[in-house]
Amino acid sequence: MRIVASEFMSLDGIVQAPGGPDEDTDGGFAHGGWSHPFFDAEVVGGAFTEVLDRAEALLFGRRTWQTMAAAWPERAGDPFADRMNSIPKYVVSQTLGESELTWANTTLVPGDQAVARIRELRAADGGDLAMMGSPSLVRTLLSEGLVDELRLMIMPVLLGGGKSIFPEDGALRTLELVSTVTSGTGVNVCTYRPAPRG
Repeated sequence: MRIVASEFMSLDGIVQAPGGPDEDTDGGFAHGGWSHPFFDAEVVGGAFTEVLDRAEALLFGRRTWQTMAAAWPERAGDPFADRMNSIPKYVVSQTLGESELTWANTTLVPGDQAVARIRELRAADGGDLAMMGSPSLVRTLLSEGLVDELRLMIMPVLLGGGKSIFPEDGALRTLELVSTVTSGTGVNVCTYRPAPRG
């Protein structure tokens, strides 16, 4: 399976709380919902639809999973929502219990086993294992060399600080730009893959 991470990202590399004011206020982050002025259904929405259409399963960190689990089940009847609700999901958490996995088709991956279990999933046959949000988990997987594609919705806004997906370990990682599409709202949807070694 390929691991594909899709992120709303500010021009200064921040991915924290794009969806709403109370989504993630860690560190005093005060700009929750910052992506809304730049969203357009055709280009930005289309990028997420394309990722979901190719996905065989979804992978989340705990906070993103809880946000999604609170929103999507009640949106049944919309094709995107129906796919989100029916597709297999994995959530990495040290604190969630099995009884809390109320979103259909969710499997718990214990946090202390996450990298090993995700390596196993990646090695299995199948389509894409898609990630949305989950900055801490994406950062870990990038540092482990386990992300096969990054799809970044880079929005024309500076947030001045917040959570990033990028490792800060001093390692050089070269990517290749596979495609770029620009929306009428100024969003660059950029798809990157690890550059071939050699």
